[in-house]
Amino acid sequence: MFSLGTAARLPAQSSETSIDKKIDAVFSGVTSPDAPGLAALVRKNSRTVFERAYGVRDLRSKAKIDAHTNFRLASFTKQFTAMAIMLLVHDGKLRYDQTLTQLFPDFPADGSTITVRNLLNHTSGLPDYEDLMDAAEKIKGPVWTPEKQIQDNAVLELLEKQKTGKFAPGTSWWYSNSGYVVLGLIVAKVSGNSYGDFLHARIFAPLKMNHTLVLQKGKNEVVNRAFGHSKDGSALRETDQSSTSATLGDGGIYSNLEDLAKWDDALRNHTLLNEKEFQAALTPVKLTDGSEAHWPKEPDDNNLHPGKPVSYGFGWFLDPYQGHSRMWHTGGTMGFRTVIERFTEGDGLTVIVLCNRNDLEPEKLALQVADILFF
Repeated sequence: MFSLGTAARLPAQSSETSIDKKIDAVFSGVTSPDAPGLAALVRKNSRTVFERAYGVRDLRSKAKIDAHTNFRLASFTKQFTAMAIMLLVHDGKLRYDQTLTQLFPDFPADGSTITVRNLLNHTSGLPDYEDLMDAAEKIKGPVWTPEKQIQDNAVLELLEKQKTGKFAPGTSWWYSNSGYVVLGLIVAKVSGNSYGDFLHARIFAPLKMNHTLVLQKGKNEVVNRAFGHSKDGSALRETDQSSTSATLGDGGIYSNLEDLAKWDDALRNHTLLNEKEFQAALTPVKLTDGSEAHWPKEPDDNNLHPGKPVSYGFGWFLDPYQGHSRMWHTGGTMGFRTVIERFTEGDGLTVIVLCNRNDLEPEKLALQVADILFF
């Protein structure tokens, strides 16, 4: 941590204290002690240099957020789903060029041209299932939870009913939660275990991420749980779950700062995959004509930069910030907002911000911290 040392280290001590105060000001300036807030982690060279929590887990108990508080990661989950797929490729059980119809024979004909790689880098052309929820209401059976939340198999059924995709696979780029739900189903089908059990056995347990889990109601429970909140006029109200909160591969993981520090170490040290194998995740997407991908021009909830070039690998956005190489991902659902920013050159810098309210901007806050440490 940025902390006091011995008298002989006073100049460094003074500098570290100043940096600590600047970072703290970034987060304390947008939170209050008795309202939902955030947890923040800053690491350099595999060492935690700042770890602090602000606000409460929920407005009912007023329990304070701490480093052990578990937040829903939302789309931050996608990097874990991608890692699970990469581990199956490593095991020889899956190939990046395998198609949807090879894995799910009932998938329509266009599934014969959608590959696992297309799903990983958002070039599949699959529509986002959240845009198909009206049609989902017609699906009956155990694909819904008792709370009327759609489950992964229903997403697959919805996609199988679509006559065509948004574009021919590989010819364009569109951020697709559907693709990562399907990847979660592929993990389960190919491994023979549930998505959650596979991630626990191959990622969470080996890394001693003891508090991280894929939430499945009735099967497990999140301890020390933060609940999501949304602005309602000038007030905040609890908005923790929606009809799409039970899907897994696109956003179903809960984790905390303590465990995510271990994840950061594993990425830096290539604990799960060697450097050459993991390079596939850090290879920017290219379209079938060899051109770079762009965000769609149409504004959309998942469209951060309409019309601009996008660099995406497997579960990671890949683009420089202020001249520094960067891999990152945001997450957002109901009352949660999350981000991981990893700057990989030299000693490395990682900033993770987990928020349990939807009016905070964790990516903006994380980059403010990066600015403090870089400049």
